[in-house]
Amino acid sequence: MSKATESSAVDDEVLEDDDELSGDEEAGEESAKSGGRTRRPSKARVELLEQEGEIAADYLEGLLDIADLDGDIDMDVEGDRAAVSIVGADLKQLVGKGGAVLDAVQELTRLAVLRATGERSRLMLDIGGFRAARRAELTELGAKSAQEAKETGEPVKLAPMTPFERKVVHDAVAEAGLRSESDGEEPNRRVVVYPS
Repeated sequence: MSKATESSAVDDEVLEDDDELSGDEEAGEESAKSGGRTRRPSKARVELLEQEGEIAADYLEGLLDIADLDGDIDMDVEGDRAAVSIVGADLKQLVGKGGAVLDAVQELTRLAVLRATGERSRLMLDIGGFRAARRAELTELGAKSAQEAKETGEPVKLAPMTPFERKVVHDAVAEAGLRSESDGEEPNRRVVVYPS
């Protein structure tokens, strides 16, 4: 399978994540081999993910203090990754245009976790509900693109997206029973939805 065209399962992350560095490709391929089923993390793994969330929360609290911003931090474990969100009145400056600042803060938070644990993190950060809203938009886009591919019988090429965005679209297309692949090189990597 070439780097320019890989299956949706390989596009995991993540996440919103650096495909070459995160090891998400291997995890995605395993998921694809098992029919897309995600294995439940063990109790020990959940404890490690909770620890990642606590480290991230401490780091983010310090960041909020430095920036003189108010926000509450929620932690959870979603699948096989820690999920941390900051909610508050006005956090737009921590999200930035198109989530660019959010992505940067997420990477800094992951580095803080790496420094504390010695392990690379796939932690997912949301600020002010931006990622949750974007996930809903992309899920709808994936479903509409799948419908268009079914109706026209032609592949549907979407605009370039981040790994996180592509993963959400791939999941929505798979849910609709169609196949999608990522095509191109970063930062112009995009999802192509196929009619069969």
